[in-house]
Amino acid sequence: MRLLKQLVPAVVVAAAGNAAVQAVGGNPYLTLVLGVATAALALFVYARTVRWSERREPAEVAAAGAVAATGRGMLIGAGMFAAVILNIAFLGGYRVDGLGSVTGAVAMIGFMAAAAVTEEVIFRGILFRIVEERLGTWLALVLTAVLFGVMHLFNAHATLWGAIAIAIEAGGMLAAAYAATRTLWLPIGLHFGWNFAAAGIFATEVSGNGASQGLLNGVTSGPALLTGGGFGPEASPYAVVFGLLLTVVFMSLARRRGNLVPLRRRAAATLSR
Repeated sequence: MRLLKQLVPAVVVAAAGNAAVQAVGGNPYLTLVLGVATAALALFVYARTVRWSERREPAEVAAAGAVAATGRGMLIGAGMFAAVILNIAFLGGYRVDGLGSVTGAVAMIGFMAAAAVTEEVIFRGILFRIVEERLGTWLALVLTAVLFGVMHLFNAHATLWGAIAIAIEAGGMLAAAYAATRTLWLPIGLHFGWNFAAAGIFATEVSGNGASQGLLNGVTSGPALLTGGGFGPEASPYAVVFGLLLTVVFMSLARRRGNLVPLRRRAAATLSR
């Protein structure tokens, strides 16, 4: 019941906000404003529903330290994508043909802010956190990572391998980032930094959603096994490897900080039946 009380409002905000952002896709400045507004509304609604359904202050979205943690996440996410694209470029799968579009990059800030915040609220703030209470950190990570990958199967140019790659490199990594810090700010920053670097800087496809206009006029070519094909570099083996490495780092931090939640005995007994 608590899951539904939090999930339904979050999904409604995400659906309405992202639809509004898509509807004004031709206007980069309206896209920016509506995207940031959707992100802010999603966080506000999440905080209110947690207070209402759990009778506690939502420390995971507390304002203290939010800017620093989000900034760190953005740097890690953007740096991780840059490492992926540089490795692809080294093997001839990506090149830059001049400068791209500043207004396109502005639009991507709004679009990716809405996507990153709403998805992190739903998948890490609600699903992972509540499932973790019953099934423990590791099972919650696996289950929500699979759901995150399945969600990306509905994108325009989605592939099964792309969805599997997203589940491994992003679903696992972002849940691990939450487990390590117990706030949503680092996962939100990671998610935004990765997506904005992919679309708003390097102008590559993001999760099968088609080509983007970024600060660079990037051209991807070569075998899909290397570049990720129509799904984008997220389906590249480089992205999977780097995502797995960060997952290991974050889970190691979570273990050292005592943040790993064990499987509850009652839940274990239920699963074994």
